[in-house]
Amino acid sequence: MNPVLRILPAYSVDMGGIPIWQPLPTQAVDQIDPFLLLHHHSSVVKPGSDPYNSGVGPHPHRGFSPVTFIYQGDVHHRDSRGNSSVVKAGGLQWCDMGMGMVHSERPSAALCEQGGPQEIIQLWVNTPAAHKMDAPVYIALQAADMPSLPGHPQARLASGQQCGIEGPLKSAYPIQAAFGDLEAGVVLELAAAEQEQSFLYILAGSGRIEGHGLVEAQDLVQLKPGAFRLFPADSMRFLWVSAKPIAERVESYGPFVMTNQSEIMAAMRDYQMGKMGFLVERDMA
Repeated sequence: MNPVLRILPAYSVDMGGIPIWQPLPTQAVDQIDPFLLLHHHSSVVKPGSDPYNSGVGPHPHRGFSPVTFIYQGDVHHRDSRGNSSVVKAGGLQWCDMGMGMVHSERPSAALCEQGGPQEIIQLWVNTPAAHKMDAPVYIALQAADMPSLPGHPQARLASGQQCGIEGPLKSAYPIQAAFGDLEAGVVLELAAAEQEQSFLYILAGSGRIEGHGLVEAQDLVQLKPGAFRLFPADSMRFLWVSAKPIAERVESYGPFVMTNQSEIMAAMRDYQMGKMGFLVERDMA
């Protein structure tokens, strides 16, 4: 049986001068509920870069959770609620934005000074309407905080239960997530529950999905419910996520994801009035 529902290729997009691969959304697919957007960014930070003029500067969000998976380099997160932390390769940061806050995501001062590769994925996960105005929560997990997948020491289970282990992430809307680097020739088997929507995104390398065939870099592979088996042909970098659909109307405008235009207008007004807080990065470590 073929476990693959469809394959969505990523397209190269310029996001304000930052090059990204974007397989979701596209003209063909608006969302894979509750997953709204996936951005894959890979670049080299030049030695001596200005840490306050690199990455993504202060910007607001409301009504969803941006999740950043770090594959190479690091990300320094700062926000208007006083959180400031550097998450290194193999870790992730989850922001339940709720009613809204302002944050920035930049390479750390150390990475800017030394230079080096930075590769990340940012995934937007919708929040149910009943919780869109909850207080924001920031969660940072380093690689050592998450268990490795059997046979794949550089791949982590961030959340959910797979392969007899459990991921530590407890978020506002529960998802299953595994990511990292796979060993060539070592099978990976993961499973989504019957009610869940899931996909596999391949950052680098290639492999074969049992019952389907070849999958390659910059493919987003939407999967049917149930288990799938992946055989990496070489060293392979991946993200797999799964969750139950929220099945609610989505109205989005830039950094805000709500359920109708009135809520979007309220979000814009609240941000302009400072109700999501202010972020002065140079005052934070």
